[in-house]
Amino acid sequence: MTTSVATTAYSVLMSIYKKENPTFLRQALDSMLAQTVSPTEIVMVKDGPLTTELESVLFEYNSQWPNLFKFVSYSENHGLGYALHKGVLSCSNEIVARMDTDDVARPDRMEKQLAAIESGLDMVGSDVVEFIDSPETPIASTNLPKGLDNILACSKRRNPFRHPSMTFKKTKVLEAGNYSSEYLYFEDWDLFNRMLASGCRADNLPEPLVAMRVSSDFYARRGGPSYLPHIWKFKFAQLRTGWFSPVDFIASFVPHAVVCAIPNGLRSFVYKKLLRK
Repeated sequence: MTTSVATTAYSVLMSIYKKENPTFLRQALDSMLAQTVSPTEIVMVKDGPLTTELESVLFEYNSQWPNLFKFVSYSENHGLGYALHKGVLSCSNEIVARMDTDDVARPDRMEKQLAAIESGLDMVGSDVVEFIDSPETPIASTNLPKGLDNILACSKRRNPFRHPSMTFKKTKVLEAGNYSSEYLYFEDWDLFNRMLASGCRADNLPEPLVAMRVSSDFYARRGGPSYLPHIWKFKFAQLRTGWFSPVDFIASFVPHAVVCAIPNGLRSFVYKKLLRK
């Protein structure tokens, strides 16, 4: 680790809403506070009113680490895209690390990603594992594309990154238009494609630096009649802007629609055994 990396200031960007679990929130915060390169700021966006239990956890951590937390709040829940749009604008540092409030980061996550940013990248993610009960017993893992050419090719068919593992430059996010609330469930892929289209240098580190928590019905919720229109809206927009070619659109939309329509048990198998590779 170089001196420049060790002294690099970065913000952690998180969004929280009332249905989240206070215990999971503690675990997520503890994992970022245990980084070998400590954050200089944690921006916590309260996406609408929170429960007393969640507010209590945030009060406790803010008291223990004074001047580290910055809170952004508003009166109604607006969704992840809106929350992260507000959050990026509130980050004081050029380097921003995304983190979800129920995931667990490895202690050297930021050390490795800051070094990658220092080497010339504008955005960097990593492979991840997915777990239900414990990060030590994952149920699935990823093998995401490595190298810009492979990432660009993947982005025209599938999301080449895992959102909670991403670290990026604030200026590059803003140049690409920041997060949008237009595409529910696809807020991250939408932003990442716009960043890639604007010329951002990107990569995925070849090790799981984040463990992503999934519920037992996580894969089941990635389908059904209510999910399909959101797939169409986002992917047709990619076609309309020219990021997807007609072939890309068909190759991306049709399999996704099929997976959306199949029974829950089979969808779970497809996600865990096929789509995580």
